[in-house]
Amino acid sequence: MDEKLSSPNTLVESPYLRSLLAGAVAGTTVDTSLFPLDTLKTRLQSSTGFWASGGFRGIYDGIGSAVVGSAPGAALFFVTYEASKRFFAPYTKGSSYGEAGGHMAAASLGEIAACAVRVPTEVVKQRAQAKQHPSSLSALTFILNQRQTHGFAHVWRELYRGWGITVLREVPFTIIQFPLWEGLKKWSLQQRQPPRPAEVTAAESALYGAASGAIAAGLTTPLDVLKTRMMLATTRQNVFALTSKIWREEGGRVFLSGIGPRTMWISIGGAVFLGSYQWASNMLGSR
Repeated sequence: MDEKLSSPNTLVESPYLRSLLAGAVAGTTVDTSLFPLDTLKTRLQSSTGFWASGGFRGIYDGIGSAVVGSAPGAALFFVTYEASKRFFAPYTKGSSYGEAGGHMAAASLGEIAACAVRVPTEVVKQRAQAKQHPSSLSALTFILNQRQTHGFAHVWRELYRGWGITVLREVPFTIIQFPLWEGLKKWSLQQRQPPRPAEVTAAESALYGAASGAIAAGLTTPLDVLKTRMMLATTRQNVFALTSKIWREEGGRVFLSGIGPRTMWISIGGAVFLGSYQWASNMLGSR
């Protein structure tokens, strides 16, 4: 992935363009292949209940917004992540803790950048998944039509409803997953006899992505529940007031709603996402 590893056989010379293209492939692959599990998780977390939100019916409702948002969101994440890693590398070289810290910072910046695309996509997708609207297009049209009565600022706030809690969920998730993933890849390469390859295989990356994703998913499920509730609410909610209300009216166990599907979905998703990213990145790096 480093620029110094480029060779005359490299398909795409720019490491940033490789990250952009590989990220787009990874995002599209994971979001479309695992969409039904994401739908079930959303419905389990809905305040109206699993069956009222659609149960097992129409598990592909909202996939249109996922398809549209997957490639640019993941591409934006990886190009920011890889660029930030290169920026922090001189300051963290020679220290395992420093290197992990650099990965955490780079992943956090990548997530914040990706949320510019991911949040509107999630709002539209989850409203379709929860049967508030018959399709992603219907959900998006409903939001955009509010410009006539409430103004453009209101539409903007609706599309980015849950921005804060999404970032609050994604940053802890990513600072757990990506240092683990990078650490496992580094450990794997160190076990090889010289001359060692520059990168792990796609299958190895998928395995490490599954393990790191499962751990991060389980630990951040409460934040995911809050994010889902805020995006599905008919009016804007304060995250602290909403947390207090859920705890008071439904109990603490509700914050673990959907932990099974979420952990399974993200573990499989980590394998697909980081495996396909590695595959595309390795393929673009050489022929």
